[in-house]
Amino acid sequence: MRNYEKTGILSIKDFQVPSEKHLEKGVAILECVQQIPCNPCVDSCPVHAISMKDINAPPVNDFEKCIGCTKCVGICPGLAIFVVKVKENTAWVTLPYEFIPVPQVGAIVKALDRTGATRGNALVKKLVKQGKTMVITIEIPSDLAMDIRNIKV
Repeated sequence: MRNYEKTGILSIKDFQVPSEKHLEKGVAILECVQQIPCNPCVDSCPVHAISMKDINAPPVNDFEKCIGCTKCVGICPGLAIFVVKVKENTAWVTLPYEFIPVPQVGAIVKALDRTGATRGNALVKKLVKQGKTMVITIEIPSDLAMDIRNIKV
C-alpha cells in the first residue's frame, strides 16, 4: 500500500516531475494516480501531450510537447492537474478552484500545500472560468512551486 492510500495526501514521489528546463517554459503536472475510467485531460490537450495506456491508466504528460496552455486544469474532474512555471525566484501555479468567494486579480491569498497547511502568501495573477471550475494563476516564491496546490481567500 502506498503512503497516499493511507493518508490521502500525495508526495512528490507519487507523480511525474518535470525538469527545471520544462518548468521554465511552464508545463502541466498531472497529480492523478487513481486507476479509474477517465480521460477528459487527454481530449482537452490541443498538442496531444497527455496520453494514457488505456482508459483506466493514470495520464502521462510529455513535457516536451506540453505548451502549458492550462486547458486540462479546469477539465479534470479530480482537480488533479496544475500548470507550473518557474523563472528565477518566482513561480506561477495555475490551479483549479471550486470555492466561494472567488478572489479577484491582484488579491493576496494564503498559499496552501497538499495537506492544507498555509505556506505563505500568493498574489492572484489571472482568473479564467472553464466550465464550472475557476482556473486561477497565482504568483509565489519559486521554492514553493512544487508544493502549493490550493489557496484560501
